[in-house]
Amino acid sequence: MSQECSRRLQSATREKRRKFDSLRAGEVQPGEFWDVVVLTAVDEKQREAYELQIREKLLRKELPVGVQYKVFADPPGSKIGNGGSTLYALQQLNEVYGKTLCRLRVILIHAGGFSQRLPSASALGKIFTAVPLGDPLYQMLELKLALYVDFPSQMKPGVLVTCADDIELYSTSEDERVKFDKPGFTALGHPSPLSIGTTHGVFVLDSKEKSSNSEMENTSCLRFLHKPSVDKMRDTGAVCKRQSGCFVLSDAEFAYTDSTYYIDFNTAMSLLNLLKELGPLDCEVDAYGDFLQALGPNATIDYTNNTANVTKEESSLVTIRQKIFHHLKGTPLNVILLNNSKFYHIGSTSEYLFHLTEDVMLRTELGLLSSAFSVDMKENSGCCVMHSVLDPSVSVGAGSVVEYSRLGAGASVGVGSIVSSCWIPAGLSVPDSVFMHSLCVNHKQKTRFVTVVFGINDDLKRSVEAPAFMEDLNLFGVSVAESLSRWGLESEALRFSGDASNCSLWSACLSPVCSDQQSSFSLTLEMLQAALSGSTFTLPRDTKLMSMQEALQYKDLQQMLEFRTGLYEDIKQRKPNN
Repeated sequence: MSQECSRRLQSATREKRRKFDSLRAGEVQPGEFWDVVVLTAVDEKQREAYELQIREKLLRKELPVGVQYKVFADPPGSKIGNGGSTLYALQQLNEVYGKTLCRLRVILIHAGGFSQRLPSASALGKIFTAVPLGDPLYQMLELKLALYVDFPSQMKPGVLVTCADDIELYSTSEDERVKFDKPGFTALGHPSPLSIGTTHGVFVLDSKEKSSNSEMENTSCLRFLHKPSVDKMRDTGAVCKRQSGCFVLSDAEFAYTDSTYYIDFNTAMSLLNLLKELGPLDCEVDAYGDFLQALGPNATIDYTNNTANVTKEESSLVTIRQKIFHHLKGTPLNVILLNNSKFYHIGSTSEYLFHLTEDVMLRTELGLLSSAFSVDMKENSGCCVMHSVLDPSVSVGAGSVVEYSRLGAGASVGVGSIVSSCWIPAGLSVPDSVFMHSLCVNHKQKTRFVTVVFGINDDLKRSVEAPAFMEDLNLFGVSVAESLSRWGLESEALRFSGDASNCSLWSACLSPVCSDQQSSFSLTLEMLQAALSGSTFTLPRDTKLMSMQEALQYKDLQQMLEFRTGLYEDIKQRKPNN
């Protein structure tokens, strides 16, 4: 990437943040910002959590006012995917706004799900994940709104669809604007290495449309491929050759990959009719793979039978995909090619650590800080501390993230670890490469605390069919059975919550329930140290053990947010000029 392209990206991003910061806490004027900001939630409990946090943000003047903020929950029952969430959100928007919807510009952010790959975001939602920027501190919600701050004024009534765990940076020349003013779908396209194309959506463009080699180009799309092989990209003409101009990539060959897209009002109403045609959904529908693959003049119905990328295949999936294809066929797919743009995904613990502590490019482009809205140690060693209070004697290792936590005198955090929502007593040491996260739960009508711990690379989603196969589940690099033996527990004593035929680290009851936050952390840390060292440790008698899955079911949101409020007030008091 040329220095000039990088400088332009950095400058454009800084300007977007400046513009958004000028709108925070202010009353926005008509046409200046979104009319409606919608978050989707996986269920009613998550919806309540999101609404509670938005109310707090508005009270603290962290979001623009004069905007409607809505949270729509998926209907109870089967998982319906972000495509299903899109359809139901449109239905609820129509119910709330009726005929006035045709005048509104809406941003729809998919924020549902339990964030099993980044569990620090599970209780309060990945759209409320902290980002080391701004005062007040940004979360992903503010970052998304800042990066898209120029869109509403250049957009006809309709809906912009995006996700909660990705970041798109882009620049355009002074006389260029990203405009969403065409009928049908209009998607953003980012130049990406072919290897990235195999895990994203890829646009097949019309080669007859002349390239201008500028930072931004408007073009039409012949078809859309979902997670194609490199051979498929070549066969369909999706592979592009690098030319001169302001391009972020140095690769000679690349593909344009997807991120965010816009649906004009009439197409949104067409999708509402599609939902009526489909009836209640009982399978996962993808807002990218299942909608966009139906678009463009060269789209074929073949993809509807390809279930290779589906997490759980339901018998109705192919039929529903075919109905979507026939309903959307002929709808235009326009693409805005952002040649000087970057796409970052922050959906897993490893991505989160890398981007917040090691990624020099993102740090420069976005202006990320090593310490954001915190009282912490004097020197920062390549780590990231956010919304936390650390005694000056605390040390945090390189590549680690500490967020929403309080660390006592002499405490330390190793290299490459995540500490989230914890209260660490004086003198305790968190090892390298672990994830520790405390949750407040309501257990038997009493306020209790649970601290969960996993290895950074542990796979919380991997499941076995029965507890008898727990040898196949690894915790901190050893089998769960081995860890149990070090804690003086028989394998038969391990309880799994939820579905008995789906046993995973997520549902394994391994975390002790304690009466206060500090003892919760201390006890879990003792268990961790025994598991890592091979020494033995005996749990106190009658200790109740809970899974991450159960902790979310019993979470006490009000108490968790009160802990954050206590940190907030402490930081404000001790750092008046923060």
